[in-house]
Amino acid sequence: MGWVESIQKAINYMEDHLLDELKMEQIAKEANSSVFHFQRTFAILTNISVADYIRQRRLTLAAQELMNTDNKIIDLSFKYGYDTPEAFTKAFRKQHSITPSEARKKLGKLKSYNRLVIQVSLRGAEPMKYKIVEKESFQVVGVKRTYNCKNGENFQGIPVFWDEVNADGTDNLLFQLNNGTVEGVLGVCVADKAYQENSLIDYWIATAHEGDVPEKFLGMEIPASKWVVFEVHGPMPDAMQNTWKQIFSEWFPSNPYEHAGTPELEVYSDGNASSPDYYSEIWIPIK
Repeated sequence: MGWVESIQKAINYMEDHLLDELKMEQIAKEANSSVFHFQRTFAILTNISVADYIRQRRLTLAAQELMNTDNKIIDLSFKYGYDTPEAFTKAFRKQHSITPSEARKKLGKLKSYNRLVIQVSLRGAEPMKYKIVEKESFQVVGVKRTYNCKNGENFQGIPVFWDEVNADGTDNLLFQLNNGTVEGVLGVCVADKAYQENSLIDYWIATAHEGDVPEKFLGMEIPASKWVVFEVHGPMPDAMQNTWKQIFSEWFPSNPYEHAGTPELEVYSDGNASSPDYYSEIWIPIK
């Protein structure tokens, strides 16, 4: 089953069980994927986290039921997964900008999030430049933080992490330490089996370095892999985000490779990341 078909199967499962207690592990299983890789791929393709999709769909259905039935608000609160009417009202107002009582009285407009249908657009007019390389294992050194994928902490936390590393000079120091087989400063996502069971990932900001691990840094071995290396041209973060989306919506569906499940790399060159000519890369391990 291809990437897109797998994601759609998981979406169908979520829709069929919106009123049940949905567990991320079971949703990812429907896509034949780890929790980390499912959530990452889902967010890349849809621009929304899995948790936000479920919340928005439940509140959309709750609004429809408020408008079309006489069911009590307290009963709808429990039906759509909220422990108290107060929690339901707070979430409802955040999405629709009106309270459930106001919605029942038709005192405002509602915001509807419709069921997702993943579609692939294969556009030959926008070619992707890539190469496939094989590399032996190599060491990276840098700093890392652990994030929870289940609640979307990684999407908010990683950009903040980069801002801090750029501000305190760590980024410049990593460029100075770069003497390994991959040039540049790396963003590395690591989700081993034990972490995946708890929806956790380690995110490294690091560089390829041969020799002893410098003081105040951590070291990690990147395993020998076959890599597909994509060119990224343009300012951050848009160019990187657009290329990720193109990889999962266009490249993987039209090529025979699968993600190998080991760490993937974003490779940033030394230069002005806001420049329209800025060059970076995405390295994905494949099998």
